[in-house]
Amino acid sequence: MMADHGNLCEGQEVTYCMNGGTCYKIPSMNTLSCVCHDNYKGSRCEQFQLFSISADAGEAGLIAAVVIVALLILVMLAVVIYYVRKMFKAKQQSQQNNQPQYWRVKPRV
Repeated sequence: MMADHGNLCEGQEVTYCMNGGTCYKIPSMNTLSCVCHDNYKGSRCEQFQLFSISADAGEAGLIAAVVIVALLILVMLAVVIYYVRKMFKAKQQSQQNNQPQYWRVKPRV
């Protein structure tokens, strides 16, 4: 029986493909080829391919870029808040140092 990929392998050659792939012998090149199941890839179906919900790699890249930009914005916002609070505390401290503090008892000389 002839298929698009060549003739089905026979004998020991049937075990050439891993993970349930179908082995075909290409007569013109005298080599073996594998047709893998959905979740496997590679020349011998040796690599497991994880299921992805995104339609293409571009969509996954866009999601990763959005997450990275969001994290950068959050880090920058945290830095700005830190420095604003630091300036606010310094301003409060300088105002307290400039005002006379009547509640303190002055030491006798």
